[in-house]
Amino acid sequence: MAVYIGVDFHARVQTISYLTTEDGAIEQVELHHLKDDVRGFYQQFTGEVIVGFETSGYAYWFEEMLEELGHRVWIGDPAEIRRLARRRQKNDRRDANLILELMMRGDFPRLHRQSRESREVLQQLRYRQRLVKMRTMTINTLRFMAMSRGVSVRGHLSSRVTQERMKAVPLTLVLSQQRDELLGLVRDLTQKIAGAQQWLEQQARQDSQVGLLMTHPGLGPLTALCLVHTLSPINRFHNGRRVTGYVGLDPMEDSSAERQRFGAISKQGSRLLRFLLVEAGQVAARQDHDLKQFYWRVQLRRNRPKAKVAVARRLLVRAFIMLRDQIDYAEFLRRGVAARSSRTSP
Repeated sequence: MAVYIGVDFHARVQTISYLTTEDGAIEQVELHHLKDDVRGFYQQFTGEVIVGFETSGYAYWFEEMLEELGHRVWIGDPAEIRRLARRRQKNDRRDANLILELMMRGDFPRLHRQSRESREVLQQLRYRQRLVKMRTMTINTLRFMAMSRGVSVRGHLSSRVTQERMKAVPLTLVLSQQRDELLGLVRDLTQKIAGAQQWLEQQARQDSQVGLLMTHPGLGPLTALCLVHTLSPINRFHNGRRVTGYVGLDPMEDSSAERQRFGAISKQGSRLLRFLLVEAGQVAARQDHDLKQFYWRVQLRRNRPKAKVAVARRLLVRAFIMLRDQIDYAEFLRRGVAARSSRTSP
């Protein structure tokens, strides 16, 4: 007996429409996450249980609970699900019925679900990135505080020498208290960033795929980790164009008839991965001859920001090829030279 469950999931409540193939009857129930026994409801179903709902940032606990119970989880594209609705009326009950109907018809627009390990690594990467942003904001506040008193504080504010110079800046009593608290916040954030960095580097050392990517100039452990766990499994992408579209580095097209125009990138994928690729691309363009020439060609034709994005897109395609073919940087260069030689030979 197979059980199909369509869920309209929200942060505090979920509306459920479910169907058992034994009697074909559709039942509907509403569960509140705080006062109702959500786990007990799903635990009553045995056999093959398929639960479908729209992707949500609040559903990690729900996905993990379903996995522990042995149920299959289908994550759907919200925009595509809404496009397939036959009526314009929308409420939680109709949405749950629509998800169940699409599951039964075989038209449910499923999205790729990352493994628990990948979700954990990506969450840690995002956590570290937030800490870095918080530290940068705090450091900028301290530098402004010193500049407003005519003192230019150079060097990293996490170092002891720079902090001592910052403490020597003449300030009022209130501002002195703010300065001491902000300096303590910089120290605490630096320690937390180091702890997150250590955990991520340990994960990178244990992953052979990450080690493969790190042979390419510019790809450090953080960027390589983000690439591996965002694109995994790599065989779901047929070519480099699919990868760039998934990450959001593909240019948006606005063409009609004889007019063809490509604009800015779509930015529909992982924001963190795009940021890391742009940063890594600037290092790779200084060390890789082909990327360096490509960067200067685009910069002369366009501008520097577009050149950085173009290099990041090319670096992403290279990483995809290396993961797909299981080759390192040296083998990638060797194959590239061989391919160019075959094209130029008579």
